[in-house]
Amino acid sequence: MGIHRYLDHFGGLPVADLRHSYSSEPSAVPGEQPPETYCRQPNPPYGIAPGEYAPDAVAWRLRRRAWDSEDPEITEIYEYFADTVDTSKVTALIIGGWDEDMSEENPMVERLVRDAHRFPALRHLYVGDIVQEESEISWITLGPVTPLLEAFPLLAELGVRGVENAPVDSPAFSPVRHEHLRRLRIESGGLAARIVRAVCLSELPALEELELWLGIGEYGGDASVDDLAELLTGARVPALRRLGLMNSEFQDEIAEALAGAPLTARLETLDLSMGTLGDRGAEALLSGQPLGQLKELRIRHHFLGEAMADRLRTALRASGVSSDISPPVDTRSWGDGRYVEVSE
Repeated sequence: MGIHRYLDHFGGLPVADLRHSYSSEPSAVPGEQPPETYCRQPNPPYGIAPGEYAPDAVAWRLRRRAWDSEDPEITEIYEYFADTVDTSKVTALIIGGWDEDMSEENPMVERLVRDAHRFPALRHLYVGDIVQEESEISWITLGPVTPLLEAFPLLAELGVRGVENAPVDSPAFSPVRHEHLRRLRIESGGLAARIVRAVCLSELPALEELELWLGIGEYGGDASVDDLAELLTGARVPALRRLGLMNSEFQDEIAEALAGAPLTARLETLDLSMGTLGDRGAEALLSGQPLGQLKELRIRHHFLGEAMADRLRTALRASGVSSDISPPVDTRSWGDGRYVEVSE
């Protein structure tokens, strides 16, 4: 998943936008990308109406298309959903755009927390399925995350996208214990250090997959490799097997920390994509602890030299590890030339 395409499958189900009764558009096929914002096709298919599919047959996406005069407010779309779909059977839910540029706090977080009792089967939740055509990732307000985990103690998967605009005394994420969460994904162009630390201090005994897009300082990404220290011990995430520490300006330092971290020895998949990884970080991976237990190492959007990339591929192949290492991206002519994939 990137910032240019909506989710098309989630929680093992095809995604379908809820089409409000105000709309006269024909139904779309679940799992297909919705029309572009300024689609020239007259009356293109969009979403589905309540009753077309069973509540547990699709991953429902609720979104307000701010450019469409027929779309009501996101809160009205939600009330329509709650009134017309048996939410007690919904297993996967996605919240998309809610206003013009998503810089205001998402009102859906409060409503989901309030109405958690109406979603006893919900196991997969994603908040912020917004593409760049709608809003830059740095404009999207990352609303409170911890209340969602507390309200849904059986949740297995949570994904969120945006940057923190919360008051100093009201962080978007606080350390939490959750017994059932298996997958956590936080995508940001600038992830605050206090969020990174809170994730790393959380007790997540069932967590199998964690993905963090760390971003850059210009957009609030003030974390450092030191903020990952507790995570890299592995003590609070005993089931973690798939880790993505991505989209970072300090990708070399992350690789160096991973090279000696206790957590690394039990990982099956490691993703260091989207950041500024260079030869220094790759050398640390080669000279650190053996990586033969990995099933796959992914490095896409990077600044490795060709010789170093070949060395890494060869070493991994000799250990039976699959590698997905893309060609390097071009450096810029200013600064040190390296940059993350997603920032603004």
